[in-house]
Amino acid sequence: MEVLKIVLTIVFIVVSLALLVVVLMQEGKSAGLGAVAGAAETYWGKAKGRSMEGVLMKVTKWLAVAFIVLAAVLNFLSSGRFQ
Repeated sequence: MEVLKIVLTIVFIVVSLALLVVVLMQEGKSAGLGAVAGAAETYWGKAKGRSMEGVLMKVTKWLAVAFIVLAAVLNFLSSGRFQ
């Protein structure tokens, strides 16, 4: 059981660092507010899933889910109830 905790802790640290990097790579919400009448926002909004920003958003969601699940599993394992 200790080996499982060590492996999950290492995976948790890697996921945490990856989540940090991906969040820092994203643009802020205020980027692109200078567009005339919002025409650029609609264009980029349509292709957002295929753009780099769209990929970063999807990766952020999956890493956040992995972070929460790993935190819950590690908490459950370290509580001593599961032995």
